[in-house]
Amino acid sequence: MDQILDDIGQTIGDVVGSPVVQVGLRAIGIYLVILWIATAYWAFRDMQQRSDNAILPYVVAAGIILFTPIFFIFAVWVYKIVRPHEKIGEVWERNLAEEALLAEVEQIHHCPTCERRVNEEWIICPSCRTRLNRVCPNCSRLVGLDWSLCAWCGKDFERREVAAAATIEPLPSGLEATGRIASPAVGTIPSSIQTSVRSSSRGGPRSTGRSAAASDPLPER
Repeated sequence: MDQILDDIGQTIGDVVGSPVVQVGLRAIGIYLVILWIATAYWAFRDMQQRSDNAILPYVVAAGIILFTPIFFIFAVWVYKIVRPHEKIGEVWERNLAEEALLAEVEQIHHCPTCERRVNEEWIICPSCRTRLNRVCPNCSRLVGLDWSLCAWCGKDFERREVAAAATIEPLPSGLEATGRIASPAVGTIPSSIQTSVRSSSRGGPRSTGRSAAASDPLPER
């Protein structure tokens, strides 16, 4: 029995010691070393794409290196379990898609009171009668309630238009009751009042009595 075991061991030793097997074993060892280093570099690059931390990729690569070319495959399994599931580019794409969806939803106009969908050209909500827009008094186009001026014609809603006050020139003291005041409205003042004004400006108290008698349709006899 011992002789048989010795023969088997010698045969195996001869096979392993042959030049062809030695070359094959060296090739396998070199392949494992290359695969080990490549796996560490892959983990380094993968972590850079999944995290903004500048130190974390180096930690991951060092962890795979410490597992040696024989056990590095277990380090790769652990890394795939604990790494972030999404890359930074995928997160950005998802955020952009969410923002685009929110922008599309915001483009749909809703009533601020009843939250029902309304048309952008409506002035009042037909459901709750909430005022939505207003009409520019200058160009008659729809403007927002919170606008300080019209974007179409430039009408300033905050500036109040003050009517120009009519300027009256002071009249001389002797001409206050003369034709300067009565002339613009001669056609609108009765003739009896015009006669009394003129007579009062000429004759004083005496002319007032005469003008009153002249204007009286039934004078005393």
